[in-house]
Amino acid sequence: MSENKMGVMPINRLLINIAFPMILSMIVQAFYNIVDSIFVARIVDEGAVTSAGTAALVAVGLAFPFQTLLIAFGAGTGVGLNALLSRALGEKEFDKVNKTAENGIFCFGVCFLIFFLAGIFLPEFLIRSQGGQGLAFTYGTQYLRIVYMCSIGLFTQFCFERLMQSTGLTIYSMITQMSGAIINIILDPILIFGLFGFPELKVAGAAIATVTGQMIAALVAIYLNKKKNHEISINFKGFRPDKEIIKRIYAVGFPSIIMQSIGSVMTYSMNRILVGLNEASVAVFTVYFKLQSIFFMPVFGLNNGMIPILAYNYGAKKRKRMTEVIKLSMLYALGFLTFGFLLFEIFPKQLLMIFDTKDPSLITYGVPALRTIALSFLAAWFCIIAGSVFQALGNGIYSLIVSIARQLVVLIPVAYILARIGGLDLIWYSFPIAEIMSLAFSLFFLIRINRDIISKVPE
Repeated sequence: MSENKMGVMPINRLLINIAFPMILSMIVQAFYNIVDSIFVARIVDEGAVTSAGTAALVAVGLAFPFQTLLIAFGAGTGVGLNALLSRALGEKEFDKVNKTAENGIFCFGVCFLIFFLAGIFLPEFLIRSQGGQGLAFTYGTQYLRIVYMCSIGLFTQFCFERLMQSTGLTIYSMITQMSGAIINIILDPILIFGLFGFPELKVAGAAIATVTGQMIAALVAIYLNKKKNHEISINFKGFRPDKEIIKRIYAVGFPSIIMQSIGSVMTYSMNRILVGLNEASVAVFTVYFKLQSIFFMPVFGLNNGMIPILAYNYGAKKRKRMTEVIKLSMLYALGFLTFGFLLFEIFPKQLLMIFDTKDPSLITYGVPALRTIALSFLAAWFCIIAGSVFQALGNGIYSLIVSIARQLVVLIPVAYILARIGGLDLIWYSFPIAEIMSLAFSLFFLIRINRDIISKVPE
């Protein structure tokens, strides 16, 4: 077979070619996450004592750390599968490529079974443990149960997208993600507000729209793999799980799972701290996460394009191409997050007014929150790209260490201390403080990776 384009195409053109479809699809993903919250913020409940829209935002915020946990397992398993497949392709071991794909599908199936059972037994406990009560508890429990029990679409989508990404077919990955996002956006107002004869399901309607979009995207991903991905052949006849391959998938993927799961712990802990200060601040925190995704999701899309390029050229022993893709990725990430920083600093009120909950506290508490947290963007671009370099080169443990230090060792303790000292006026400074520490650790580990791995790869 002729060499894959990841080993021969000029790097800037290759990175744009592979990453742009994923960046575009990530922007659509961020957009539908925001649209989702815009609609739930407009929910009206005549029997509610407080704003039903604010309660709905709080509910989504209380479900968010556990929804993030779901995504952590899907994305982390996908990172391990992607890196292993790309490296095997670079080494031209095609039997290994096919076996890796089959074992990856098996891993995603196991993930679904775990979360399906969690969706049956745990939602009430998980929402209540953060202080959820009243409408926020009711809405949050409904949302989380649906998202967990119907997660087969999400895991299938993750799996087959990664198969396409590992062979450079990111245009089809973009089609997959955009199809799911568009379905979600269309169904959101219909199911939330009960349009066109459908029942008014409120927050549960948002959850149903989400999982329906994921299932449609999963079907599209399966179809496109079958028709377009000719470098991977899947045949489960006589299949048995290969412990060695699964171990290697999770050697790279498990640190990513833990790293993103730490994000769930961080969000969970912040929710508990914020509920103790003011329930509306949980809504502010939820809105912040939705808004920042406009700028962070494209960087994650850039990462998804960079990782297979870096892993492939590591396997093919092409150091110059490795260093070039790292530098270009950092440059593009810097551009995205600098733009986000400027918007958060200049137009925070306008961004918050998108979420019309009829509750003025969202603006009162939200404007200083956005401006303060946005300071962390100035360092985050470097940390995100460095973490992906660690993962692509089989050193995901470095990403794990940075994530633990940032979110558990620094951010949460500092947030707790600042909340005790100055309440909502100070708590948001915990984010830029934690990001400065993350920058220092990421730089240290990147220098070590360059010395121990990249510099030893032949030109």
